[in-house]
Amino acid sequence: MFSRYFHDIEIAIESLLGNKLKSILTALGIIFGTAAVISMLAIGNGAQQEILEQIKMVGVNNIVITPTVDLTINGGNSGSSDDGSGESNGEKTKKKFSPGLTMDDLESIKRIVPSVNRITPEIIANSFVVQNGRRVPSKVIGVDNDYFDVYNISLEKGLFFSDFQVENGIPVCVIGANIAAKIFSNADPVNQYLKFGHVWLKVVGVLEKTNVNLSAADNAGVNLVNDNVFIPVQTMLMRYKNRALINSKSLSGSNGFMGGFFFSLSGGNQTSSSSNYHQLDKIIVQVEETEQLTTTTEILSRMLLRRHMQVKDYEITVPELLLKQQQRTKDIFNIVLGAIASISLIVGGIGIMNIMFATVMERIKEIGIRLALGAKKADIIAQFLSEAILISVSGGLIGVFLGVVFSKLIMKFAGILTIISPGSIIVAFGVSAAIGVIFGLSPAKRAAQKDPIESLRHE
Repeated sequence: MFSRYFHDIEIAIESLLGNKLKSILTALGIIFGTAAVISMLAIGNGAQQEILEQIKMVGVNNIVITPTVDLTINGGNSGSSDDGSGESNGEKTKKKFSPGLTMDDLESIKRIVPSVNRITPEIIANSFVVQNGRRVPSKVIGVDNDYFDVYNISLEKGLFFSDFQVENGIPVCVIGANIAAKIFSNADPVNQYLKFGHVWLKVVGVLEKTNVNLSAADNAGVNLVNDNVFIPVQTMLMRYKNRALINSKSLSGSNGFMGGFFFSLSGGNQTSSSSNYHQLDKIIVQVEETEQLTTTTEILSRMLLRRHMQVKDYEITVPELLLKQQQRTKDIFNIVLGAIASISLIVGGIGIMNIMFATVMERIKEIGIRLALGAKKADIIAQFLSEAILISVSGGLIGVFLGVVFSKLIMKFAGILTIISPGSIIVAFGVSAAIGVIFGLSPAKRAAQKDPIESLRHE
């Protein structure tokens, strides 16, 4: 029985080889459909991987509190017109006092909110780090040790800060991989010193390099650490800047020592920087469970509004939820792309069916001769079904190759991350083979139903 059907397959192969151009044109729909499906699935996998990396880098279950600066708060004057109440707008705005985002806010959150797992401040300074004549632009960030756990940051070598170093503002630092490579290219950075501003910082650890390069990553709350230098928050407050110590004259435009020194160092604008009365640049709160994110955000909003004298000079965001919403949007987009690509496979299957129906009509006499010589209907079905399957399978194989090539080209020239998974190849190839069976079965059955006598009479 197997040799009999094997003979039917041989006849199908001979027929395809005898009409190479028609066979190739018939397979084009399957080829490009399979390639499109693999490419689209690769783009979808790449987008999903980027989102997962982003979520990992923003930390799990994090709530980020960032300050906003309004010049009409804390004594700013937005104008001198009178509104009829006997007080100018400027006098009214002087009553809008807020202490800003401070370490006291952080301690209160830690003490009062039960769902908080970890909490860490962040104070950012942009300037240059110097060592042995090398001068590299860098972001120096004052943090607590919880910061590294919140953002899932690992060490390549050395140690994180000790409790003593954090509590006493010891001038030590943990540096990113790029800083280590640029400043200490020929030496072990641990226990070496680098200078930021007027202070020499001892390097106690080097962070693992992150290979994620994400556009607009900062806007999504993603923390790229390779070019950063981290110091204890008390070191930042004691040795660099503490905006909570700036007096009213500083807010009016005259920089105090702490504020003036730092901003002249970093090259920032003194007027705009002095208007920032917030002691902290960020508070990152990590809750214990994802389900607690929404309720904790509401509690933090009410608590901070009360502590800031009903002045909403802060913004609360949940990066993970924003990224998951972005992921859902991308998933919908990828489903649409996959559906469009799948249509190409269906069109290719319809093309196979049309060509096979035409082939049956062209080869009626051949069918009649085979049936007259003793071939069974199953043989005719096997012959024409084999032709359809061979076209779809060969088209699927070529399509798989082109899909891999297209995915690599998209990543190289469009800058879009693509990840080709074995599952996507199996799905695309399996669907192309199934289409050969589904769309080839009807023409094969019609060929087998031909009457031998009428087939032999056909001219």
